[in-house]
Amino acid sequence: MKEIILCKFGEIALKGLNKSTFESVLVKNVRRRLKKLGEFDYHRAQSTLYVYPLDEDIDMDEVMDALKHVFGIVKLCRALEVAKTMDSVLNDTMDYLADALNGVKTFKVEAKRADKQFPVKSPEICAELGGKILEHFPHLTVDVRQPDVTVTVEIREKYAFVNALREDGAGGLPIGTSGRGMLLLSGGIDSPVAGYMMAKRGVQIQAIHFEAPPYTSERARLKVEKLAEEIALYCGDIAFHCVPFTDIQVAIRDNCPEELFTIIMRRLMMEIAQRICDIENCSCLITGESMGQVASQTMGAIVCTDAACRMPVFRPCIGLDKSEIVTTARNIGTFDTSILPYEDCCTVFTPKHPKTRPTLEDVEKGQSRFDFEPMIKEAIEKRSFRLIRCGESTVEL
Repeated sequence: MKEIILCKFGEIALKGLNKSTFESVLVKNVRRRLKKLGEFDYHRAQSTLYVYPLDEDIDMDEVMDALKHVFGIVKLCRALEVAKTMDSVLNDTMDYLADALNGVKTFKVEAKRADKQFPVKSPEICAELGGKILEHFPHLTVDVRQPDVTVTVEIREKYAFVNALREDGAGGLPIGTSGRGMLLLSGGIDSPVAGYMMAKRGVQIQAIHFEAPPYTSERARLKVEKLAEEIALYCGDIAFHCVPFTDIQVAIRDNCPEELFTIIMRRLMMEIAQRICDIENCSCLITGESMGQVASQTMGAIVCTDAACRMPVFRPCIGLDKSEIVTTARNIGTFDTSILPYEDCCTVFTPKHPKTRPTLEDVEKGQSRFDFEPMIKEAIEKRSFRLIRCGESTVEL
């Protein structure tokens, strides 16, 4: 007998001929995530990944916590592997089930008989194990509709697996199955959520941040690095690019119409970001914009911003209101960092009366008053780089 972890696939199970590709990437991601926690063996069958710890000292709670952050897993549970006999299912599992069944009032048993040659059919497995549980835990009663705990028996090729407590996984698709994207990461609430949402759809995330010293502080940059560390728990390792943007913002202030400052700034950020995408082999830009939230996120402003882009710009938060974004930020652990009072460069030289319905003609005309090309090239050349590794926290605020 041994305790293992069962990881149930989500929508991967619905894939067609490329299903094995998605599964292989998921296994690779799980191996990478658990590498520091010990030695494991892996086996996949019937939309389930079986994770076998090879060291008795492995902290299974820590392993479960790590796996709950891996996209592609919809449910996971610790399970006891026993011999594939009814005697083992009935007699070798009672002590193991005690933690789950003590302190609750109702339960039911479900059986999944993948091996159809097993001599006992699913209804009889449920009846026999249910009777054994009632005998061993007399405080319990059966409730097949809304039980406090569901005990599950899975009869597989070589062994039987018994578990009682399932936990939700991160869902989505394995990171790396949908290409690479560059996240414009500010210090706000929205952009970390956008990065998380795209990573959940299988996109491998890199991040770019624009800093404007002395108008923004070192703590503002460290705050954004901390946010990158926090989403890296879900997104995996993140290549973090920090671009000096002060000179460009000063040039915008000195040469462009004030009411268009923010839109022109966004266009130049997009230009720099997509050139770095070309270097890093990223196929899209990702932003945290939400329709109508601020002046630069109106329909007209977004149209003018996108006109400067040569690649797709994904905005997963575009249809969410602020409360929905905040809820997600709290759930993924970025909210408290996002609200720290260290402003990013987007708040520098903010116009008093920004234009909410700009025309592309006016924006392009305003931007053409100054040749930003030398500054764009210089900013890209002077960018700093850091690889933020999943599970490693180095930033202190």
